[in-house]
Order: sequence, then structure tokens, then C-alpha cells
Amino acid sequence: MQTSALHPRREFAQPGVAQQVHLRINGTDHTLALDPRTSLLDALREHLGITGPKKGCNQGACGACTVLAAGQRILSCLALAIQYEGQEITTIEGLAHEGELHPLQAAFIRHDGFQCGYCTPGQICSTIGMLREVEAGLPSAVSEDMAATQIVLTDAELKERMSGNLCRCGAYVGICAAIHEFAAGEAAR
Repeated sequence: MQTSALHPRREFAQPGVAQQVHLRINGTDHTLALDPRTSLLDALREHLGITGPKKGCNQGACGACTVLAAGQRILSCLALAIQYEGQEITTIEGLAHEGELHPLQAAFIRHDGFQCGYCTPGQICSTIGMLREVEAGLPSAVSEDMAATQIVLTDAELKERMSGNLCRCGAYVGICAAIHEFAAGEAAR
């Protein structure tokens, strides 16, 4: 019996043969019978009816499918659902709390950080993951000091870090303003 490095007790999956996958989405446990080749995006949208993550390019180029896996941003169209078994997955639907918008969602509204709204769930989830990267001191391609432990979120830094999330409507001015406002509020806490 061969086992997977990701799941040492799981036998290698047979393509086309449904397998039980246990996912924790927005705090709720789900058990699905999935072909092991099913993307996390398809598991969310087609099997669970969670439509916040969007299928834009389905090639990892637009960021519309971005969700948080164990707090880190991932492109759910490029991830297999089976890879994330047992990890906490958060989509845009899981950010609001008791009917109250997440502060970043409210900032997007205040700053008109969307037009058609198609990219907005991915933009917001990506922002949350990106700010965790900044807080952890992870440099980007434009960071002035790659060894610095504290990153200043300049416009150049923000644009580089969010460059994987495209807005076809061009609402970038509002998106950047919303992110800066939210980041400043988080820093003040």
C-alpha cells in the first residue's frame, strides 16, 4: 500500500473514484464524496453551494477564487480539495460575524472598492492573508530591506503584494484606499 506524504494514512487516490473528503469551511464540518482531482473551488461552489469564491480564469491568474486556508491566502482553483482535508478554510462568507460585516468589507463599501463585485471576495480574502504576511515580516519583490522584520505597507508594497488579484473594472483606487484604511485600523489596535 502506497501512502501520500500529505496524508500518510491515506492510500493514493484513484482518479474517477469518489473518495470521502472532510473539509472545515467557515467553521462548519463537511464530508463530501469527491473525485480526488476535484479542485477546492469546485468543491466549494458545486458541491457545497458556497459561491463567494469565483471561477474567473481557472488558471490561477486572476485571484477571484482566493480563500484562506489555515489563515494563508490560496488560489482555490489550483488547489485540490483533498489537500486541505482537516484545515480551516475561510471564504468571504465566513468573514462576517453575527450579521456584522468584517471591518475590511465595510472599508471596501466606504471607499467604493468594487464596481461589478466579481473580484471583491477574492480581493478581500487576499488582503487578509497579505496583511498577515506583512505582519510576519515576509518581504515582497519591492521590499527595500529583505532582512527587515517590520514591513511598511507603502503604495508600491501594497500593489506588488496584491498584484495577483485583478479587477477588470479598474476599481484599484478604492481597493487600495480600503486596504490602507483597514491596515491603519489594525495597526492602531
